[in-house]
Amino acid sequence: MNLSDIAFRNLLRRKSKAAFILAGLVVGVATVVAVISFTRTMTHDINTKLEKFGANILIVPRTDNLTLSYGGISLGGISFDVQPLRQSELQKISTIKNAANVAAIGPMVLGMVTIEAKPAAMAGIDFSVSHILKPWWRIEGQVPGADGLLAGSEAARILGLTLGQEVTVNGRPMQVAGLLAPSGSQDDQLIFASLTTAQEVLNKSGQISIVEVAALCHNCPVDDMVVQIAEKLPSAKVMAIQQVVKGRMETLAHFQRFSIGLSIVVVLIGGIVVLVTLMGSVKERTEEIGVFRAVGFRRSHVMRIIFLEAGAISLLAGLLGYALGAGGIWAGLHLFDAEATPSLHPDPLLFIGAIVLAMVVGLVASAYPAAMAARLDPNQALKTL
Repeated sequence: MNLSDIAFRNLLRRKSKAAFILAGLVVGVATVVAVISFTRTMTHDINTKLEKFGANILIVPRTDNLTLSYGGISLGGISFDVQPLRQSELQKISTIKNAANVAAIGPMVLGMVTIEAKPAAMAGIDFSVSHILKPWWRIEGQVPGADGLLAGSEAARILGLTLGQEVTVNGRPMQVAGLLAPSGSQDDQLIFASLTTAQEVLNKSGQISIVEVAALCHNCPVDDMVVQIAEKLPSAKVMAIQQVVKGRMETLAHFQRFSIGLSIVVVLIGGIVVLVTLMGSVKERTEEIGVFRAVGFRRSHVMRIIFLEAGAISLLAGLLGYALGAGGIWAGLHLFDAEATPSLHPDPLLFIGAIVLAMVVGLVASAYPAAMAARLDPNQALKTL
């Protein structure tokens, strides 16, 4: 009979002790797996949603004269009368080092127009990327074509515009193709038209007032991209919307801190369960260990028996803990609405990590009980028989 046989038979003879150790480790590993899986899943989901948040890099002409607030963000140094950007220059953005991280480029021309003799602010945009740059838009009607308008809720109220109404914009007949639902942003105050149409109406052919760039993605180097775009467009001022970037990073940091903190606490609890249970087991087996020493077992042999027992339980705990943690998160996420449920992807590294974690915690926690068993005096142990 070798040491492995002795260790496994001890586990079978003391099923309740083994089950208690196993339960402590399984709960610990399952909790860690569940927290990490949940954190990664929600982080991926947050990143995906933040990528659709809209523009987070703005490009404006360089000037020190006037200021403009757009979407509640102070752009600084822009007016309708400064030397605008040229639309042809925007092609240079696709040549920057991190061009693959650019989700959308939205050139915009701004200007004042008269609609039925009433002044209004018009914005010409590229509607083909508006769903990326302005995902909060809710349009009643349809996206306007070459001779159509999209009216913000407040602008429509002030100007008395209705869906399908024919109006004259700077002497050009146009139709209100769509109305924006209130968004609480600067968009409520504007009249939108396609970029080419607005340039024609405003007599700003090929000119751009503002460029919105959506480049918010997982680990996107936004600051580096700002520098790269600024190098390509030296006549423009390029800036990141720091509020969005900062908010994203703070959200992810909160998830990570929560994950690390909870994991440490649970691992410590699991280790204490193993330690206390094995110490009690060693004290109960004083006579048995004394017999082993009396028949020639060395201290290293006794320690190996304890480690083999702890290792076997820890390996099983790692397998069960991963299955329980991953399965619990999968079931929990599916309690949400099906359309809003983030996807959960199997992670081989997490599976390996769960087993390694269980083994490390189990073996480290069993080190003192193993040393305690090895130090038992065989003469004293045999006296208890």
